[in-house]
Amino acid sequence: MANLERLQPQWLLPIRPSATLLTDHDLVHDGGQIVAILPRKTADQDYPQATCLPLPGKVLMPGLINCHGHAAMTLLRGYADDFKLMTWLNDYIWPAEAKWVNREFVEAGAWLAATEMVQSGTTCAADSYFYPESTVAGFAKVGVRSQVTTPILSFPSAWADSEQQYLDKSLNFFEWAVGRPNLTTGFAPHAPYTVSDTGFEQILRYSEDLDLTIHLHLHESQEEITLHQAENGNRPIARLQALGLINSRLQAVHMTDLTEIEIDQLAAAKVRIAHCPESNLKLASGICPTPRLLSSGIIVGLGTDGAASNNDLDMFQELRTAAMLAKLTTGDPTALDAFSALEMATIGGAKFLGLSDLIGSLEPGKAADMIAVDLSDIRHQPVYHPMSQLAYTATGQDVTHTWVAGCLLYAERQHHSSDVAALTAEVAQWQTKIQGIS
Repeated sequence: MANLERLQPQWLLPIRPSATLLTDHDLVHDGGQIVAILPRKTADQDYPQATCLPLPGKVLMPGLINCHGHAAMTLLRGYADDFKLMTWLNDYIWPAEAKWVNREFVEAGAWLAATEMVQSGTTCAADSYFYPESTVAGFAKVGVRSQVTTPILSFPSAWADSEQQYLDKSLNFFEWAVGRPNLTTGFAPHAPYTVSDTGFEQILRYSEDLDLTIHLHLHESQEEITLHQAENGNRPIARLQALGLINSRLQAVHMTDLTEIEIDQLAAAKVRIAHCPESNLKLASGICPTPRLLSSGIIVGLGTDGAASNNDLDMFQELRTAAMLAKLTTGDPTALDAFSALEMATIGGAKFLGLSDLIGSLEPGKAADMIAVDLSDIRHQPVYHPMSQLAYTATGQDVTHTWVAGCLLYAERQHHSSDVAALTAEVAQWQTKIQGIS
């Protein structure tokens, strides 16, 4: 146990047991795993040889988990703001992607996104975008844990020419990804309006054969549902139900318009849902009925979506927005309380990704994916209830330390893995290209 370390925060929020907040406790980790959580006096006796890291004024808690994003699109942050979803996609984002997306674009954007996420407390991110190997490479420059899924579309892109080629490249990626650390994979058919029945049937067959998840934008807006009904005679969920895709492998993203019957179907099938409140608000897409889903026993995690439609990747702001929306839409201030919002951003996200045995809470035997959040600033005073401060006052700028698998990636607000100077220069080059500045 040569690397044994004791972290000594003022408060420790393990998430499990539920709503527990510890004071004067240490977390001991070694070799990427949590070894023990115990009172400081006991730790002095049991682990006298461990290196100690005092964290006064800070909460130690699990790293946040971003359940949905498109990391490469961080290079398009602010490129096309204040449009509705279909206008934003058809008139701005897809044309820009057709012109600029390549392996280098994706790696640079993923590097930028991972750096921002680690800096703001996210230790694991779900991502779907073209050139997935490049996303993995960009994430590896920082050290973030990830689920990287492969897009499937019925029209060509820079990455593939047809649904079949998307599928073939996906299978090649899955083979390439086997054994890579801190990485899981899956399919990401874009949406019901961009994938054919044949495409969905093939994805379903492969997902069953390979035991892979299906990550899908679904019921993202009323406009999407109206168009689908006009073209197909039914709502998207009904079509997917008929195709067999409403099942426990499905990770459904957005879900802003749901009937009671649909919620019952989703619950029975054990579909998992990613709620992206700020992106949905910014695009005026709608509001996911989070309290109703949770009361039905559905697993709900939180996502930022891409920075091109958010425009940041700050999961603390996301969980606060989720709590506020739940209160407003139900007329009940208890609908999503502070701890429940923190839970959605941690263990809820881990369950969404199928990783709750590994991450999402601070427990002996789990991976040491952790963050320290500073509550000593005047903005947080007085601190009556640290969980309330985290949910309703904190932002990603309060994160001082981030660990993934016990590796310290960010400490005292300085990056240990990402070369920020080189990243800034590369991003500036991409901005110049995209803006057309000579």
